[in-house]
Order: sequence, then C-alpha cells, then structure tokens
Amino acid sequence: MFTALKTWILGFLPPPPALRRMRLGPEGNPNNPLMLQFFTWDTTHKDMSWWKHLECEIPRLAELGFTQIWLPPPNKGENQLGRGYDAYDLWDLGEFDQKGTVKTRWGTRDELLRACQVANAHGVDILIDAVLNHKLGADRVETFPAVPVNPENRLVDEGPVRDIDGWTAFDFTGRGSRYSSFKWTHEHFTGTLSSKILACLDWDHRTRTKAIYCIASKGRKGWSQHVSKELGNYDYLLGVDASLTLLSNFPDLLDWGVWILETTGAAGFRLDAIKHMDRRFLHRFITHVRSQSKRPRMFSVSEYWSGDLKSIMPYIQAFRGETAFFDVPLHMNFHHASKHHSEYDLRTILDTTIVKEKPRDAVTFVDNHDTVIGQSLESWVDSNFKIQAYSLILLRPDGHPCVFYGDLYPNEECYNAEVSRNLTLLIEARKKFAYGPCHDYFQDPKCIGFVRMGDSGHPGCAVILSNKEARAEDFTHTIRMFVGREHAGSVFRSFMSRDGRTEIDSNGWGEFTCPANQVQLWIRS
Repeated sequence: MFTALKTWILGFLPPPPALRRMRLGPEGNPNNPLMLQFFTWDTTHKDMSWWKHLECEIPRLAELGFTQIWLPPPNKGENQLGRGYDAYDLWDLGEFDQKGTVKTRWGTRDELLRACQVANAHGVDILIDAVLNHKLGADRVETFPAVPVNPENRLVDEGPVRDIDGWTAFDFTGRGSRYSSFKWTHEHFTGTLSSKILACLDWDHRTRTKAIYCIASKGRKGWSQHVSKELGNYDYLLGVDASLTLLSNFPDLLDWGVWILETTGAAGFRLDAIKHMDRRFLHRFITHVRSQSKRPRMFSVSEYWSGDLKSIMPYIQAFRGETAFFDVPLHMNFHHASKHHSEYDLRTILDTTIVKEKPRDAVTFVDNHDTVIGQSLESWVDSNFKIQAYSLILLRPDGHPCVFYGDLYPNEECYNAEVSRNLTLLIEARKKFAYGPCHDYFQDPKCIGFVRMGDSGHPGCAVILSNKEARAEDFTHTIRMFVGREHAGSVFRSFMSRDGRTEIDSNGWGEFTCPANQVQLWIRS
C-alpha cells in the first residue's frame, strides 16, 4: 500500500534532472564534457581491428576534449559481421568460438579491454551499448504452439493457434557456462494480449513463412503494457523478443549489466530501443547496476526513437532522472531545416525538443548510425545545415552533445571533408570558449545568434548561423550583440575563417557578421 501511494505521489512531482546526477567525464575536469559515437553502421578499418583503431585514436580524442566514447555493442552477433545489435551472446566479447568466429566484428575481447584501459588512462569514459530487447542467431529449433499477429496492430490475431518450429534455443556451446550458466529457450521470450500467449518471433521454420508469431502458453500475461503504443503495442521489434516481465530472465540480464562495467571499466550505458522494452524492467536494470557496481554516478542515456516530444515526455517522467534521453525531436528539426533550406524559420529550431523543455535530460546529436541515407531510420542532416546544427549543440549550454564518427572521420558512408574541418573547429571552440550564461538573438528567420558570456576560467564567444541561400557570394548577415562591458574597446576576430574583425563599443556591444548559409564564431583577440 505504501509503495503504491509513493508511486502515485511521485507521478505528480517533476522528476530530478538526469544529467546533474550522472558522470559526464573525469571528475575535476574544468572543461565542457563531450560524447563521441565511435562507429558508423558499416565502417571497419582496413589495417587493424576497430578496437585497435579506437586505442590509437584515444590520445587525440582526449586532446580534442572528448570525455565520453560510446562504443558499438561489444557482444557476439549472429554472424561474423554482426554489429552487436543482432545480439546472440551478451557474455561473449570476442573470446569464444561461436557463430563461426572468435572475434566480433570489432575485434577480440583482449583488444577491447586494452582500448578501455587506454581510455581510462587518458581521462575518457567508455559507454557500453546495451542491447537487451531481443536475440538473434539461435542454435536450434524448438516446436511450440503459436499464433500470428497483425504486423500493423500487434493486438490483432491473424489466425488460429498452430504448432510452429522456431529458432528460439540459445545453448552457447562455445562459451558453455563461463560467466553465466543461463540458457535461453522459447519460454524466455515475450507475450501478446492473450493470457495464453507467450513469446514472439518472426520465422516459422516448419512452413518457411515470415510473420510476427506469438507462442501460445498458458499462464502468461502477454505483451508488456509498459511499452510504446505504436502499432497497437510495440513490444516486438525483431528476432526473438526477450520477456522483460519474466522474473527468471532478470538475473542473467541484471548480472550482465554489473559484469560488463566491471570487466571493461566502463562508466555507463547507451540503452538501445527502449520504446520496445518494459520500462519497469529498464528502471530496475539501471538502479540495480548503479547500486551493485558501486557507481552512484553511472551514466545512462536511452534511445526512444520518436520525433514527437509528447510521446517521450511520459518516459522522462517515469524514469525519474535515472536516464537521459537522446533528443530525437531536435535531430528531426535539424533534418527538416536541411531539407527546407531558407524556407525553414531558424527562430523555431529549438521548439518542441527535449533540450528546450528538459535541458538537463537531453543528449543532443545531429546524426547517428541509423540516420545515414539508406539506413532504417534515414533522416540525414544534409551538409548545407550540418555545421549550423553542430554549432547549436556544441556551443550552447543546454543538453549534453554527442558527435558522430561519420561526420568527423573519413568513411565511405557519409563523410564530407569540409564538414569535418569545420566540426573540428567547433569542437575546439567548445573546449576553449563556450562557457557562461547564454544570451539569444533569435529575431531573423534566416539568421540567428547567441553569445556565451564566459566564466572565471574561460572566455566567451559570439555565434551566428545562417540558412539563407545566397545568390551573391558576398551576401553577409549582421547582428548587433552584447558581449559584456568588460570587453569595451576590444576587438573580436572570427574563429571559423580567421579573416574578420569587429570592434566592441564602450557599452560592450558589437556588430557581428556571418556569410549566408554558414556559421561564424567570434572570439576576443
């Protein structure tokens, strides 16, 4: 009774901000924290393993100012090139001969642990991508009764219960019982609306048909009700869907969370695909691992993929500050701005976003491995607006920004050399200049500006960005902005192009310029 009353009361109170309670980088670092997603979907290194590549890059990344590195899922996938999102065995980090390989796509367990050690030595935290929702690559078929459901409304059956042969048995013969003795079978996968329905998968080996099936079993509660309501109920995503309401599954997943942090020395998690997962389990996972690993400031950020702020806000409320959230609505604003060019009103760029409504719960980003052209969540921010978007997440005070490897490093999927050059300058500016209170100048639909006033240890800066499609190369915007009376009589110079200057008047105001469809950053000479 007391627990229920407490939960009811908490539902009406604003949740504590997630980022304030979590570690964003090494303790005592006076510089702005910064995350890097260190992978794209298809990338590999031509000369070395990915983990070795990471190890080699860490000194440079630390010098640039990165305090966190988000790794791809380090677990064994269903095949030799599996990215880890095709999770076969969470406990195999590239140590056991399973699925035709010892190493993962990214390298061996020893290479991973070596890279993590080097990162910790350079003051860079490692974040593990946790794929807890589903499994793929089962070792053998099991026979069980099941019912197909409508893929567009998983609450609607599309036929009667029938026996099917499904790939649901995970024996982990290569690993045996090392680290964990738990073996997954059809009994450990999730349910549907009927109380007699248990687990789902998307392949009937007997009839060679693909559909979303749910295993018929008495005494089961069906789909979790604590997931996204898209498609009726979005518990099922792909593969075989882990039952996160089944108590027998909890020890394996909870123990893995503690083990992976202790094994790698990582500081926290990126939680994959949480809109498909029972949020009560996720809350328990985070709090359990935080407690048992003795990491009270453990970092956690969740991927709830929706551009609709209203659908994300209940999750922010429910998690009560235990996890931050990727700001997908902000990313979608950036995507739309890049598609609509000067027709997009820049004064609205931050509207209906997590970073505006809940700034201390937002992990901001421009693009990631899923948004690249051709990927499952394609919503690429074109190069015409890429640096404008990065200036808004890197140089403003709200949110915790994440840079994408594909924008920073040469790669075959999405690299643009000019974007990389300017992004590197913005990263440098974040480390050196972007501190203190922020004053906005959002008056022009095609050009906005803001000023960071600096603090006792860092100078500030003035920033202008434009989305105007200039028909004349010499078109320039001008915004009059206040930088502080302490700068009266000084000169500010342009940082991005290093060829401009503006004088600050006796009251601390200056006329700052920016070429059309560019970003300009001004600092005191």
